[in-house]
Amino acid sequence: MSDARSTRLATLALFFGASVWGLYWLPLRTLQDMGIGGGWGVIYFNFCPLLVMVPILIRGRRTMLHQTPAALFIGAATGLGLGLYSTSLVLGPVVRMTMEFYLTSVWSSIIGVLWLSERADLRRWLTVLAGLVGLLLLLSGGADDPAASLGLADLLAVTSGILWAFGAAGLKRWPGAHVAATTTFQFVFAVVAGAALQFLVLPGSMPTVGQFTAAFPLSFFASTLFLLPSVYLIFWACRLLFPGRAAILMMSEALVAVLSATLLLPAETMTTQQWIGGAIVLLACLLGR
Repeated sequence: MSDARSTRLATLALFFGASVWGLYWLPLRTLQDMGIGGGWGVIYFNFCPLLVMVPILIRGRRTMLHQTPAALFIGAATGLGLGLYSTSLVLGPVVRMTMEFYLTSVWSSIIGVLWLSERADLRRWLTVLAGLVGLLLLLSGGADDPAASLGLADLLAVTSGILWAFGAAGLKRWPGAHVAATTTFQFVFAVVAGAALQFLVLPGSMPTVGQFTAAFPLSFFASTLFLLPSVYLIFWACRLLFPGRAAILMMSEALVAVLSATLLLPAETMTTQQWIGGAIVLLACLLGR
């Protein structure tokens, strides 16, 4: 396959894969409406892909054994980040949680300098500054606006971006990490994060067997037919594209999340100041690549 064709395919793959993540909140909220909310929805939705991935991982364990440490680090960081981000989408306003997660570029800039010995030029410091200003604006809001109130969801969203940044740094440091192993570990640790949050800080009893059974078709098919392939596409495409181009294409996730949540969740509004903060965060994403 020619380099030009590979680039075109990778571009389409990354755009599609990131766009799917923009709708990630929808099945989680649907599970919540079906009685599987909080950490339970995160556990259930991220467990289903393991039914497909674990047999694949066992079958190919010999070829990927020497890559396990790198895949484990990347999978643990991105998986814990995914678990926290998933829970924040259930607990807080989707648009704001998405924007707070997108501070990943700020944390990636800092991690790149401290861990990967990347050059700390003016562009990086502008990224950090813009991201922090955007975060302050996002965390502002009137006390009389329930959707603007701060809490656990904001903490989870911001922390998830930090963890995901460590995972992205791991991908840069170990680009040969096996995709199947990394993906499997990611879902394992997403389940771990959801379980830890559910049992330690989130209220609510365990859903009934009937609720789990009724929600299985949605959880299994949405996670294995859409979420799982999108993870593969993103990991594969990011290896072929220049970081700047990949960053722009990844913005499709934020675009889809904002548009879908605005249309389907009109009650979850943000103040003008918070919208400005979100725009600054997205600008920081572009500066940071």
